[in-house]
Amino acid sequence: MHTTPTQAVVLAGGQGSRLRPYTDDRPKPMVEIPGTGTPIIGHQLSWLAAEGVTHAVVSCGHLADVLQQWLADADLPLHVTTVVEDEPLGRGGGLRHAAASLPHADEPWYATNGDVWTRFSLREMAGFHTERDATATLALARPRIPWGAVETDAFGHITDFIEAPPSPYLINAGVYVFSASFRQLLPERGDHERTTFPGLARERRLAGFPLPQGAYWRAIDTAKDLTEAARELAAQSALP
Repeated sequence: MHTTPTQAVVLAGGQGSRLRPYTDDRPKPMVEIPGTGTPIIGHQLSWLAAEGVTHAVVSCGHLADVLQQWLADADLPLHVTTVVEDEPLGRGGGLRHAAASLPHADEPWYATNGDVWTRFSLREMAGFHTERDATATLALARPRIPWGAVETDAFGHITDFIEAPPSPYLINAGVYVFSASFRQLLPERGDHERTTFPGLARERRLAGFPLPQGAYWRAIDTAKDLTEAARELAAQSALP
């Protein structure tokens, strides 16, 4: 049995209303990163394949036929199965529904939200998960605050201005490692982050993997996120 997953679920059913007009004719994961010619999900599947995943189940929803057609036509580096929810099941129910189509029910699996563009070692995260004997492990990101911050001294004098500082809090990065048993803990419908995760946390079976220093991570929620992602990609490409 593999301790490093070779299978993954991609949750790609979001409508992406804040990304309009880009999402008027395509689901959110089908929006292209400017300058790459590849949709978000294309970047995700390439990353998963590079990390040893050989089979991905893509959960479709909004404008599912557009996503399914692209997946059918694309030259993909791994095998892809698509599933569609006949009715909204919520995030937890959708995850459970998609996981039922994974090829190896007795092995661990990755999952990722379809609107996340990131690069880090999933193998390292899987090792972290195994070492802690966790049932579920969440990748944790520290995003930058979108506003400038002000530092003051004890007397109230402003001492510095900091542009877009890192958040003092870690957030759920939308990338997961799940043990084989996790699917049975998911609700048939509803949100696992309000049911399954809190229960696992109380039992100390939920782990958090902070993204390594220098790892790239961005959730693509708005047109500004697309612009920022393209700018960051151009900056990386310009490095010697």
